[in-house]
Amino acid sequence: MKKILLFVLVIQSISVYAQNDSLKNLTFNAYAELYYSYDFAKPANHKKPDFIYNHKKHNEINANLILLKTNYSDTNIRANLGLMVGNYSRYNLSAEPPLVRHLFEANMGIKLSKEQNLWLDAGILPSHIGFESAISADCWNLTRSILAENSPYYETGIKLGYSTKNGNLNMAFLVLNGWQRMKKLNLIQKPSFGIQVNYKPSEKLSLNYSNFTGTDIQNNFNALRTFHNLYMQFAMSKKLGMIAGFDIGTDKYNSIDYGTWYSPVLIMRYSVSNQIKLAIRGEYYNDKNRIIIPTNNLNGLRVSGISSNFDYQISKKLQFRIEGKAYIAAEREFSNNSNKNYSLTTNLTIKF
Repeated sequence: MKKILLFVLVIQSISVYAQNDSLKNLTFNAYAELYYSYDFAKPANHKKPDFIYNHKKHNEINANLILLKTNYSDTNIRANLGLMVGNYSRYNLSAEPPLVRHLFEANMGIKLSKEQNLWLDAGILPSHIGFESAISADCWNLTRSILAENSPYYETGIKLGYSTKNGNLNMAFLVLNGWQRMKKLNLIQKPSFGIQVNYKPSEKLSLNYSNFTGTDIQNNFNALRTFHNLYMQFAMSKKLGMIAGFDIGTDKYNSIDYGTWYSPVLIMRYSVSNQIKLAIRGEYYNDKNRIIIPTNNLNGLRVSGISSNFDYQISKKLQFRIEGKAYIAAEREFSNNSNKNYSLTTNLTIKF
């Protein structure tokens, strides 16, 4: 991983000192997301529930993600480097070595064919799983679903990707260090694998299937994690859109037995105008065997959620959002010893 990061930095540096034409291939972007969130359970430690990693702090003005990114793209080579701070990096990457917790991505790619859009990329990559990313402004809802918060946002490995010339079919095969891992865990020798197929039969419809096969448990348990992510994005009209997703996974929850976790999600978004958008999300998460989300309840985490948000695009670079969210769990999961949790979150995002 260190060699890949060094290579990316070298590529970026060479492009700066190369001929003037090469500078056209180098871009810089900045993103900042400041927020205030109020959790009506009033947690004493000012932290949202343990299964939440973004917009984590209660009753504080805070930064969820501040990101600086540079990209170099030429005919046969490309490279990306992103550096970050904020709640996302602090809580979502807490299991990573301290040196890399501020890396959003660091990868390079080589085009393998002159005639076909076939690329080999390596390094720290955005996840091939899901329709919600760490960048809130790119998502239909201000906050992430439980499904997104507890599946990979990033991955480290090698990716072989292919796209048709018209862009309606994209496929990828990945060899990975593990389930959202930059550094492979000790006592795990087996590689992990991923596949993605994204098909767009029309401008209105996008269909996606992604999977993960590997392990996040040390070798002596002889466990195999399998995970499937499916979603559909459909423009029902010029103003109304829908995303429907379903995730399901299996893994061992002890040294002998396998269990299953799953989550359906439905999002509807309505564009009132070019500046104003409304969205609502319904979700359910079931991890009764506590495979992904540890909990003190013997029956695991079973929670339904609904979120609704109002987005106002102040300018091309500036956006204001506000979202109300409610969780209802089967057990008493939350800090006020209740099975219900309510929160209100506002944020301001800036893109350059």
